[in-house]
Amino acid sequence: MQTVHVHTTSHDYPIHIGAGILCDFSLFAPYIGKKIAIVTNETVAPLYLNQLTDLFKKNNIQYFTIILPDGEQYKNHDSLNQIYDALLTHHADRKTTLIALGGGVIGDMVGFAAATYQRGVPFIQIPTTLLSQVDSSVGGKTAINHPLGKNMIGAFYQPKLVMTDLNTLQTLPEKEFSAGMAEVIKYGLLGDLDFFVWIEQNIHEIMHQQPEKLTKIIAHCCQMKANIVAQDETEQGIRAHLNLGHTFGHAIETEMGYGNWLHGEAVAAGTVLACALSEQLGCLKNGDTARVAALFRAANLPDKPPKFPFNQWIAHMRHDKKVENGIMRFITLQKLGCAQISEISDMKLLDFLRNHNFSRF
Repeated sequence: MQTVHVHTTSHDYPIHIGAGILCDFSLFAPYIGKKIAIVTNETVAPLYLNQLTDLFKKNNIQYFTIILPDGEQYKNHDSLNQIYDALLTHHADRKTTLIALGGGVIGDMVGFAAATYQRGVPFIQIPTTLLSQVDSSVGGKTAINHPLGKNMIGAFYQPKLVMTDLNTLQTLPEKEFSAGMAEVIKYGLLGDLDFFVWIEQNIHEIMHQQPEKLTKIIAHCCQMKANIVAQDETEQGIRAHLNLGHTFGHAIETEMGYGNWLHGEAVAAGTVLACALSEQLGCLKNGDTARVAALFRAANLPDKPPKFPFNQWIAHMRHDKKVENGIMRFITLQKLGCAQISEISDMKLLDFLRNHNFSRF
């Protein structure tokens, strides 16, 4: 087992990474109260819920379960209310620990419920997808979606513990594994060129889920994110770099309907667009965008977005959280491995979208 430590102004917490660690009660014991609420979805519950409830039952911990429908389209106010309803029905108090058992959708919703129920209760992340293991379970960003924008309603609220059991990836569909690789590749692009090159060199073994390679990418991404969160917990500066590809990606998700494009798929296509924009701004070298697109293709991810009207792109991106004083701010690349924030006018963005050849790569 490897452990990455996250340091924040609110509290510090560990990320335990290993195979079969969900069976180890000693890892949970310091972070749970006498009552636990386990929140999961209809896909994950048949796979791992009994394993977890048996562990708590064996150790005389009271628990109740909340099973939500599966999918990004259910990351909304109605699902959040289902969590609140169950917490109130079971008389959950401020000592009740919420456990998020699932991918990024479950983790985001449970984190937001924990941040707001009785003004804050403890919660634990058990991420079961590669995407949530390398990114969304770490750093305390919690949210639900709104029809006009993704993740626009939420809070910064850190978990007490993250338990990343590599065995959960064995039941993950290939498409979901590829979606997680979008975030892995993103980390190399925004802050570690050596890591990006290593991914290029090892992509075949990674896609075949070689255990040593999986452990390396998960631990490396978690450490990178932990370092960034320690500097900027509430995304006032450098943490925004983690949104590379996400402004374009969120526009794709919103336009196509939540769940029709997986988050990682949208981020992959959005990151290629962010690279192309960086190239147009004179930052990336000619050919860099094609190199990035090739790696996404090797990870079985899209390297170009769906086509929809340019005015819809602008409308969706104007709801992005990085918009300041009416000016859109994008994460672009100074060079591969080095991100920056760039202010882009509507006119310049529209010109880029109109002139960009979406089938170029």
